[in-house]
Amino acid sequence: MLVHLLRRSRSLRLLAVGLWAGLTMCAAPLKAEPTPLGPNVFQRAKQVTVGILADAQDQRTPEIAGRVVVRGTGFHLRDGYVITARHAVEKYEPATGSVIPKRVRILTDDLHELPADLVGDSAFMDVVIYRVPEPHRSKLQAGTSFAVEDISLGTEVFTVGYPLGWGPTMAFGRLGNTNVFLQTVDTRLLQADLSSCSGNSGGGLFNAQGEVIGIIHAIIRTEKEEAQAYCSRLTFAIPGILAERIVNAAIAGKPIVFSRLGVHLTSVRDGTKLRMAVKDVVEPAKSAGIQKHDLLLAIEDTEILDGAQLKNYLIERTTPGQEVSIKVRRIDADLTFHVVLGGG
Repeated sequence: MLVHLLRRSRSLRLLAVGLWAGLTMCAAPLKAEPTPLGPNVFQRAKQVTVGILADAQDQRTPEIAGRVVVRGTGFHLRDGYVITARHAVEKYEPATGSVIPKRVRILTDDLHELPADLVGDSAFMDVVIYRVPEPHRSKLQAGTSFAVEDISLGTEVFTVGYPLGWGPTMAFGRLGNTNVFLQTVDTRLLQADLSSCSGNSGGGLFNAQGEVIGIIHAIIRTEKEEAQAYCSRLTFAIPGILAERIVNAAIAGKPIVFSRLGVHLTSVRDGTKLRMAVKDVVEPAKSAGIQKHDLLLAIEDTEILDGAQLKNYLIERTTPGQEVSIKVRRIDADLTFHVVLGGG
């Protein structure tokens, strides 16, 4: 099993614009399919979705326009801000390694090619934010928003993107595990049963209202053949609730800061159940009264199952300076401590 980031290969070219338009028109029959998702939701999702163009200009012949090559997907949030996956825009420079370009070009649903300038990014979460300059923003047909409601297993979802460099196409499915951890990012991911390919990276994972609940990040590749492009029905996305925090911080020009509890955990057996015990404790947990060897039971009435879940809770649901209740078991007594979270 191999986790594959959906980076668009430059070797796969977008077909001629006429064929591209024909493929777009082929999506129309989807409106007749029986589904709780309405045609207006589909149309708006298409309008907010953009293609991330590769730099295909031959520097030896700058007077000749470069070919149209789509390497990834993104979406317009609002006010010209375009969101995509960080790895979908990365460029490799021999002298410095991977870099994030200061400017990219995007392709809208109605075939406008627009510039977008870097606002901010998070390598920690594989998210990057660009902004289309003001004179071009009227070409962006629509915007979207991140979902505010909690997501659950089985939620019906869809995505719009540029698999293998052509599109836009749509794929439909349901959420599976909403708490998956892979080695590609240091946070949880959403797993969806929906088709994605190289080129889908950075696209929105939409709910029935057309709100963004995630950003397409990676797939699990099971075939053994070596190739530059992959497809899979095991798709993983950065949670929208987390991506929104990164985006808002970048737009406000502030660094993203996450909460710190101050405990290091290890797994121990508590009867027949595995629990997390405090291996080491520092500030601010230490001043609140938490001690080494305490079994961590819950944070704010949410049961702690493992260290990754606790970290995920702190990242997504808390802010530095917030007071949280931590329930522990010390020998035979269940105790509750109140910790004012640090930042880091």
